[in-house]
Amino acid sequence: MLDFHLVKALHSAAGPAALDVRLTIRPGEFVALYGPSGAGKTTLLRLLAGLTRPDAGYLRAGEQLWYDEQSRAWRPPAQRSIGFVFQDYALFPNMTVRQNLTFALPNSRNQTTVAELLSLTGLDALADRYPRQLSGGQQQRVALARALARRPQLLLLDEPLAAVDYPTRQHLQQALHHAHREFALTTLLVSHDPAEIHALADRVVELDLGHICQDGPPNLLPTSVSHASVNATIEEVLPGCQAKVRLGSDAAFAVVALPDDGHHYQPGESLLLRPTAWEIDAGTKETS
Repeated sequence: MLDFHLVKALHSAAGPAALDVRLTIRPGEFVALYGPSGAGKTTLLRLLAGLTRPDAGYLRAGEQLWYDEQSRAWRPPAQRSIGFVFQDYALFPNMTVRQNLTFALPNSRNQTTVAELLSLTGLDALADRYPRQLSGGQQQRVALARALARRPQLLLLDEPLAAVDYPTRQHLQQALHHAHREFALTTLLVSHDPAEIHALADRVVELDLGHICQDGPPNLLPTSVSHASVNATIEEVLPGCQAKVRLGSDAAFAVVALPDDGHHYQPGESLLLRPTAWEIDAGTKETS
């Protein structure tokens, strides 16, 4: 359980303001932070991570008190069980993918954990490459895997997909969805994309000028469900880089083209698909 009331002065385009947010987040929730630029979304993530110090309030993570103004309690970032994925990746340029992940391990050089993370994020074939040899989407997958290496209690994502193209964004959404479920994470995502929020989050908190103006399911946002992605599960991998999937929204089946990214997809894996790409034919949905 993450429980906090955090206050911090903001300097927005509209002038001075104050972030004042009180929230309780249940274990395993995927919460999206939404709102205009300057609303305080990134500031809130930095306060939770301990990268910025609050002006007032408290922050509890389970039984641990990470911050409390009255008792002067303060747990520094290195002692908080968090993973933080930035938009600009922040990888070590002089380390390979494998070395970036190994460096992030908390207590040991457990190569089994590294191998699991490489497989989870589809980076097996890229393990010995340096960041400069990777595409933006590949670098972002490394950043996600590195954040997961600590087995964090809380995963913080600051617009991690904003700078990648649409096909890469879809694949990374799938990786995030899978990692959130596989690692039983509590996740906070900053995003300006309502469709992305519909695809990933089970709760959206909308901020404006540092205050909560909405808190509820993603359908609070003005995106039609027909334009949002939905979850699907691979039932059978087919020839020609295709798969038969079961749609989580209505249990119908679809045949879809798998991303050509080198990952060997298996039955049981999850995908995120856009309904606008489907055609209905005799009860079976197929991509056009």
